[in-house]
Amino acid sequence: MTAHPTNDVAKSPTGFGRLWTAQTVSSLGDGVSHAALPLLALTLTRDPMALAVIMAAGTLPWLLFGVLGGALVDRWDRRPTMWVTDAARAMLLAVLAAAAAFDVLSIPLLAAVAFLLALGGLFFDTAATAYLPDLLGRDPAQLERANARLRGAQTAASGFAGPPAGSALLALGRSVPLLADAVSFALSALLVRSLPAVPRPAASARESLLRQARAGASYVFHDRLLLGLALRPAVGNIAFVAVETVLALFVRERLGVGAFGFGLLLTAEATGGLLGAGIASFLGRRLGTGTALTCTATLEGLAILGLASAPNPYVAGLALAVCGAGMGATMVLGPSLRQVIVPAHLMGRVASTSRMLAMCAAPFGAFLGGWLATAYDLRTPLYAAAGLLLAMTAITATMTSNRRVESALRGTHPHAGPAEERTVQTTSR
Repeated sequence: MTAHPTNDVAKSPTGFGRLWTAQTVSSLGDGVSHAALPLLALTLTRDPMALAVIMAAGTLPWLLFGVLGGALVDRWDRRPTMWVTDAARAMLLAVLAAAAAFDVLSIPLLAAVAFLLALGGLFFDTAATAYLPDLLGRDPAQLERANARLRGAQTAASGFAGPPAGSALLALGRSVPLLADAVSFALSALLVRSLPAVPRPAASARESLLRQARAGASYVFHDRLLLGLALRPAVGNIAFVAVETVLALFVRERLGVGAFGFGLLLTAEATGGLLGAGIASFLGRRLGTGTALTCTATLEGLAILGLASAPNPYVAGLALAVCGAGMGATMVLGPSLRQVIVPAHLMGRVASTSRMLAMCAAPFGAFLGGWLATAYDLRTPLYAAAGLLLAMTAITATMTSNRRVESALRGTHPHAGPAEERTVQTTSR
């Protein structure tokens, strides 16, 4: 058994630096694929519903295995979970690259690979979310700074560098961007494998996996702050995936944007995301975390409304940049708050339950976007998405208010103890 490091080692910036580098490298490969895969799918079909199938396949693992995956991560050593998952994803992308090289790509194959990649993402993301608070000693200030750096690097790599590179690499051959992403996962696996070990929270071996999974879900659903933090991205994902499903087709047929221009539009969104991640801490201090989260959600809805009515690529790029800024700030403030207030032994399950709600909503967004585009017009899914985002903001504003956030951070917000020992209180808070 590997010896646990001392608390000083666990807090070492060297450990975080390797984690940051690993996720940056992996995000660069993700950015390449993010631009290349929709364009690759367009070489096989122009049917919006077929594109929706691929998009939905990438979210189904969270629907099928989300809560159970979190329970497994709370039982497993999180660091090996991360590097083994990345190694498996590297091999999977290498197989897809071979299929592209031999011209045997198909919509069912792309959907199957999207499903398996997302299954790996379920385990990696949940383990990484649970690993980071332990690595940094659950210090709120360090967690916020770390999440800002991770989000900023992810945005820069997957948004700035990745999409234009993906579009350019696709011109060299259909397998090239897939191989680039495979290499990024392999490098990430090597870096994560070298990270320091952290103490794994003790879990009851006698407790059934299903019961542990239910305890984690119950903890989220019976806490109004955590539920609000989970519902906002869940409803948001319906909207954002509806937009993503038709975005490549929309900008090509309504705005006259080609492959390279599509990559630049994604880069504009990433520019806003980088700015949002950078000012998230300032917004939290200035407005309070709860109010800041409500403001960024409102900004996202208004930005998608602007995208829906965009008359040209320049307005569309500005709208995507504004939306990216809102998302970037949200993705720093929300997870940082959750990592501070959730006990370590429940972190995997709470994170996976919250992410599952968001990802389970995504297939509805994919099919909603495909159906609205087929039945009406390519702009219709964008208008519908804007309406959903603004309605969601109004509904969840009181659930994530400054008062609730401050109460939780003071430690006066009533949390249950270990889920294996007692039941979560069900009174409304």
